[in-house]
Amino acid sequence: MSDLPRFLALEGLRGVGKSTVAPLVAAALGAELVPTVPPPYAAARRHVDGRENPEARMCLYLAALFDAAERIRQLGCEGRSVVVESYFARCFATHLGMGARLHVVLPPRLPAPLSFRLLCSEPERQRRLLTRVKATTHWDALAESSASRISAVYDHFPMAPIDTTDHTPQQVAETICDRLREDTADADREPVGTDADVLSAVPPRPRRAGHRGGEDCSGRGLGR
Repeated sequence: MSDLPRFLALEGLRGVGKSTVAPLVAAALGAELVPTVPPPYAAARRHVDGRENPEARMCLYLAALFDAAERIRQLGCEGRSVVVESYFARCFATHLGMGARLHVVLPPRLPAPLSFRLLCSEPERQRRLLTRVKATTHWDALAESSASRISAVYDHFPMAPIDTTDHTPQQVAETICDRLREDTADADREPVGTDADVLSAVPPRPRRAGHRGGEDCSGRGLGR
């Protein structure tokens, strides 16, 4: 693997294994696992999650992600690798899929992840969701009823697919690390939505060829 700091994002629908696999990948890489909703946002998150306004919820998650991005940039400048359980792609896919009608353009200098999209069969995903001990919220139910629309938005972001259906979380983490070692992962190295395309209620257009991803403080890309 490259000695440069890495920034990896795991994306996908509820139940595909993001929260379980992310810490395993971080441990395997000796990377920092950075929460994309930092702790100071917890109270605001509870407040917004108690409402039913997708635009308000999307704005909160965007604010939290911008905050997290600063931490990610700092770690990259220190030569530290970072793993996150979802990044801007999930925020856009989830909220646009659930009906948010915001037009957003992200700044071009955000840290740019290598993105892996975790997938699994629908029966297995539903089985995993049934094993969760936490109560199902309004947003969980809406995400399930909007799953096909959320997936359609995800389809517009280039990511390396990883099938988790018949694999343990440790096997999935090892697969991701193997892909990195082989340097063959077709992963997203560009920050989502930084090409002057407006991200709106319709899925974004593919990015223009040749567009460069974000860079860290030394001018090196925080990717592969």
